[in-house]
Amino acid sequence: MRAILAIDQGTTNSKAVLVCDKGEVIARGSAPVGISYPKPGWVEQDPRRLYASVCEAIDACLKAAPDVTIEAVAISNQRESVTAWDADTGEALGPVLSWQCRRTAPDCERLLAEGRLDRVQALTGLPLDPMFPGSKFRWLLERMPTGRSVRLGTIDSWLVHCLTGGSRHLCDASNAARSQLFDLQEQRWSEELGVIFGVDTALLPEVLDSSADFGATQGLPGVPDGTPIRAAIGDSHAALFGHGAFKPGDGKVTFGTGSSVMTTLPRFIAPRNGVTTTVAWRIGGKPTFAFEGNILVSAASLPWMAGILGLPDVAALVDLAATAEPGGPGFVPAFVGLGAPYWNSDARALFSLINFSTTRAQMARSVTDSIAFQVHDVIAAMRAQSGGELGALYVDGGPSQNRFLMQCVSNLVERAVIQCEAPEASALGAAYLAGLSLGLWSDLGVIAGLPRSKQVIAPERVDREALLNTWNDALARSTSRQTPAKGE
Repeated sequence: MRAILAIDQGTTNSKAVLVCDKGEVIARGSAPVGISYPKPGWVEQDPRRLYASVCEAIDACLKAAPDVTIEAVAISNQRESVTAWDADTGEALGPVLSWQCRRTAPDCERLLAEGRLDRVQALTGLPLDPMFPGSKFRWLLERMPTGRSVRLGTIDSWLVHCLTGGSRHLCDASNAARSQLFDLQEQRWSEELGVIFGVDTALLPEVLDSSADFGATQGLPGVPDGTPIRAAIGDSHAALFGHGAFKPGDGKVTFGTGSSVMTTLPRFIAPRNGVTTTVAWRIGGKPTFAFEGNILVSAASLPWMAGILGLPDVAALVDLAATAEPGGPGFVPAFVGLGAPYWNSDARALFSLINFSTTRAQMARSVTDSIAFQVHDVIAAMRAQSGGELGALYVDGGPSQNRFLMQCVSNLVERAVIQCEAPEASALGAAYLAGLSLGLWSDLGVIAGLPRSKQVIAPERVDREALLNTWNDALARSTSRQTPAKGE
């Protein structure tokens, strides 16, 4: 059987899936990555371990389907995480600075004080926030050993480097668009942005379409040398593509450690209201733009709360939450500040409105509900900017498979959500782009028509006003934290 090997490199796990010419997943494998927190607000990974986890996931996937001919490799990857390596030796020269990492918050505050926000946002569609790579690249450069030929890159470019035996330094337009160094309208690295962030753009990879020739494999265990790499794309963008959300207004929510809410646009629209504008994908030199809202902490709060309550796992937490009626205390998961649409680095996680009658089930429910509240606020911001309604709203990622969680989302956003039974939307999107490059599928219409297992979850009537009042009260408390005086 012919198939495309799609890599989905995420924050906590690397996955590999084989996708046949019918657009179906025929085998899968995964491996943990590992993540460390060396200081409060610092989040990093080992780039060597990250690539090793990719190889382990591929090995597990291929063992599940030994009689498959791999036509091409495709990459989807965690975004806004960056690293550096030696161009001559391929040696990793620094950690992967995670998209969650807040170590460059002082640099972003300095740029804000200098009045750089409007120009950066006009060129990149992104706010000045340590989530995005511009300030992270500078942090890495300031700590590079002397005498080295340095390469900088997002995770797709690090994987292309590793997969091709170090022969290619490339990334795709969707990942470049999240770097804060890429001019969205000109579709090129910006020297002006390089000066603002203190980054030499000559160290960055060449930017290709999302469906393009990214070289060929060399030394990848289990995969013949010379296997073409025909797609690379950020994971959230890949999920949107995997759903076939090609019409303007179509959107999706990817649930994971954080969450990404994304809707396609008919053209470039400058961002406001706390959402960003990005390149969803680029094909044939033509970018498709999208609104996006990045939620920093989403399902990551679930295992934390399960541990606090002494529950064995996340499933037990969600089961307990489902026994509580809507309402009760509020919870804001601002463990590393708040992302879209608030963009408040000083916000902190908290519970509100707790009293002696508060139960464990209500505490659990407040944590699960916080996932839906954040999605509601991002979609409200998108509606306010676009002036219109969304089209189809798809959901994907591990938590999207839980009916209770997705019913809460549907209730709050007051629209049906389309739950896809296959959780590998990002990997599928990358595979579809590779197949498009190979001619396996002729156009977007054919890809949109591929069979997909779906379940529609319609909204139920709840007292949204009361629920949102509790949430907004908790938000106000979370974001009103005062900076302590020196010595406190």
